[in-house]
Amino acid sequence: MTVLAVALAGALGALCRYAIAVLIGPLAFPWATLGVNVAGSFMLGLLYAFAPVPDGVLRVAVGTGFLGAFTTFSTFSVETVALVHEGRPVLAAGYVLASVMLGIVAAFAGLLLGERVS
Repeated sequence: MTVLAVALAGALGALCRYAIAVLIGPLAFPWATLGVNVAGSFMLGLLYAFAPVPDGVLRVAVGTGFLGAFTTFSTFSVETVALVHEGRPVLAAGYVLASVMLGIVAAFAGLLLGERVS
């Protein structure tokens, strides 16, 4: 049952990620990836607050399935390399810094919010 839940949640996460990329479209800065990674970090923080049992079906399905497919670290890595390759290393460094810092802040905010609400 858990495997099926992860698979279905992963399909939904991938579809949501794709929809966001299509809606935002190609830009000079990878805003869609940054936004998805920050939102995913926030949602994972909330999940850890609301579903503290690491092996519970909800946490595994949403955390590993949905958010695993929704967030895009590999895309983030390739976009960073592409910015450097295009001769924009300062923009690449800003992208890395923004992604890491905002992701950590979003995860922390999600966890704090979840703990206050639960």
